[in-house]
Amino acid sequence: MKWAMVLFLLLPPAVQATVVRLQTVLGAVDIALLDGEAPRTVANFLSYVNSGAYNNSFIQRSIPFFVIQGGGYTMDNAGGLRQITAGPPVANEFSTARSNVRGTIAMAKVSGDPDSATSQWFISLADNAANLDSQNGGFTVFGRVTGSGMAVIDAIAALTAVSASGFSNLPLTSIPASLEVGQSELVMVTTAAVLPGAGTASDSDRLFNYLEAAYPKNLAPASQPTAAASGYIYRYYPATNAYVGTANGQLYYYGPASVSAIIPLGTMAAWLAVATQAGY
Repeated sequence: MKWAMVLFLLLPPAVQATVVRLQTVLGAVDIALLDGEAPRTVANFLSYVNSGAYNNSFIQRSIPFFVIQGGGYTMDNAGGLRQITAGPPVANEFSTARSNVRGTIAMAKVSGDPDSATSQWFISLADNAANLDSQNGGFTVFGRVTGSGMAVIDAIAALTAVSASGFSNLPLTSIPASLEVGQSELVMVTTAAVLPGAGTASDSDRLFNYLEAAYPKNLAPASQPTAAASGYIYRYYPATNAYVGTANGQLYYYGPASVSAIIPLGTMAAWLAVATQAGY
């Protein structure tokens, strides 16, 4: 891999936006929230994130060239299917300045009720403005997928969707012969969490979070614990057998892409400027 200081973004998020990471079985999806543009909807979404309601949830709907949808149900290790407990509905905040285009996240609603959004969300796979901006009061876009997250979303969308377990367009990682679906077949969202930003997370953690989003094929799975040894602050990624670390104001990589040598990637200050612009 040739490392380069490149900003991988679908659409530029606001600097220092709240970033939520959905850790799926196919990879991490980071979402930069539009805190100032859709404050009620962002607060509603974060209430489910911060309560852990989305942990062990799954993608329940996948429509080719349209959307994938989640936030409605969880599945435990024993195969127990549960509907996520919905809080009070949030008032619609649709704006034509935030259209439902590819890579945006919006809240699902009950048909005919613009102010009925609760826990369920969807991510647009294509430009859906002509449809979703004009019906049911418009669907409120409250964030955008960043980094390489849309590659994960596209991988989910490419899975076969079936009618099973009461769902009509359920994407599965594998198709069981009996269509008795469990965790191993579902596209699980194992965790949903806010990534700490500037002033909360250390500079090293901010860089690691950004690099995980920008280089998912080299640093997987994302959100590994941070450790310290031999003067380095680092994270180890078991799936790719790679490390990223910081020491003395420098950023380093060690792993298969470096032919098992520790290589400097540049100064932390330079990389932090890139990470900050990306919202980390």
